[in-house]
Amino acid sequence: MSLRGRIAVVGAAETGRIGKVPDMSALELHAQAAVNALRDAGLTPKDVDGVASAGESPVDVADYLGIVPEYLDGTNVGGSSFMLHVRHAMAAIASGLCATVLVTHGESGRSRVGMVPWAPAPQSFMAQFEVPHGPLGAPSLFPIGVRRYMHRYGMTEEQLAMVPVVQRQWAARNPRARLRDPITVEDVFASPVIADPIHLLHCCLVTDGGGALVLTSAERARDHRAPVYVLGAGESSESSVVSGLRDLTSSRAIELGGAAAIRQAEISHGDVDHLMIYDAFAHVPVYGLEDLGFVKRGEAPAFIAEGNTAPGGPLPMNTNGGGLSYTHTGMYGMFAIQESVRQVRGTAAAQVPGVEVSLVTGVGGMFMSSGTLVLGSARAL
Repeated sequence: MSLRGRIAVVGAAETGRIGKVPDMSALELHAQAAVNALRDAGLTPKDVDGVASAGESPVDVADYLGIVPEYLDGTNVGGSSFMLHVRHAMAAIASGLCATVLVTHGESGRSRVGMVPWAPAPQSFMAQFEVPHGPLGAPSLFPIGVRRYMHRYGMTEEQLAMVPVVQRQWAARNPRARLRDPITVEDVFASPVIADPIHLLHCCLVTDGGGALVLTSAERARDHRAPVYVLGAGESSESSVVSGLRDLTSSRAIELGGAAAIRQAEISHGDVDHLMIYDAFAHVPVYGLEDLGFVKRGEAPAFIAEGNTAPGGPLPMNTNGGGLSYTHTGMYGMFAIQESVRQVRGTAAAQVPGVEVSLVTGVGGMFMSSGTLVLGSARAL
């Protein structure tokens, strides 16, 4: 049974503030985003019978909001969790397990209010096989394949620096973006080296904030303003440690999850008007463009550097400014979905004309998981 277009996003909103929000806990950020998304959908917590969240337990989120759910999803695989929540909600709603699912996100990533201190569990693969060798978290682990990619495909440091440069071009058009001042390749090189060849401006922001989605059936969605239909969804995983990846120059999880979403959506790459690829670090959109099949292996650096994903380019990507310039609370996937919804609705700050189909890909951990959604307007059905 095809689920293409049978489920729709009828509410989507973020917290009122993003960036630095020291007076709100992580759970409060979940709750504010949820109330905002429900208001966007014209609903109240009493209309919700399904709750999904990551970071905070969906049990706590439901209890805080006064929801008595019939469906719960606490899938937590990092920043791609929210793509998986949407996919799972599609199946739950279509099968009659519930009627309306609220997906919430909130993290005090910068202020650390109400957040559990992060550290790898002693029994985890990371603690056993990577931490003893001295890497200091994601900035030194996540980009570990960049030099391998440069060696294999000839990507230059100038081309890699163009990723944050282009992201900033989009951020300059978004009043809510954390960083909006234009930057150059020289600015990227002048920023501190974090872990060769990664400079500070290759790295994501660390912020507070949250977002939420409301999903229901296509039939119910007709009663709501500007529904956005889920045309396709896919998910996959690989190793939870970078040293266990099949190939340091690509992500099998992005490749498999993306292919599943595109197949279910019954589209070709040429049908995609707008693209959101998780950008915790500058190399992730490079890998994503190739793993999703938009360009051939080794072609993504030049594709970005030549302006193809920039304002006015043929494949607008990360139009909110991305995790590099808009916001990045720790699990960024919700914000990428929010921007895809806005672009399809035609309400984005940096709106691309005529967006009917938007593809959004999230990454969890350091390529350990990935989820992809294809979202479309009623005309794309």
